[in-house]
Amino acid sequence: MPSAVTVASPLATPDAEAVVAAQLGAYNARDIEAFMAFWHDDAQVFAHPATLLAEGADAIRARHVARFQEPDLFGRLVSRMSVGTMVVDREVVTRNFPEGRGQVDVIAIYEVEGGRIAKAWFKMGTAVLDRPA
Repeated sequence: MPSAVTVASPLATPDAEAVVAAQLGAYNARDIEAFMAFWHDDAQVFAHPATLLAEGADAIRARHVARFQEPDLFGRLVSRMSVGTMVVDREVVTRNFPEGRGQVDVIAIYEVEGGRIAKAWFKMGTAVLDRPA
């Protein structure tokens, strides 16, 4: 019976999942400095598949400074998988939308290079608002 063999790819980054996990932790702490430490200076953020939302650290920072003001902001990890330098997260993100507090399903795809996120693609579901108490 053949045995399973693990062969390291020269492109594999064993720390890619750790980078993405730490970035999510900084996101949930709403710590902009810690969050930005995980992004390349020339990183790009896209709405999946190819709509550029932010290019460069300054643009990514600006998008998140505003978001980090939301009192209920929190990304709950549902699942994570990776192959080499690519990490895919499924999250349920709690946000404070203009219409009220709610959740949105998110698929996040990260490309990690040199221990930092170089590109990210986000596919957002439809926001579901909390029911009034």
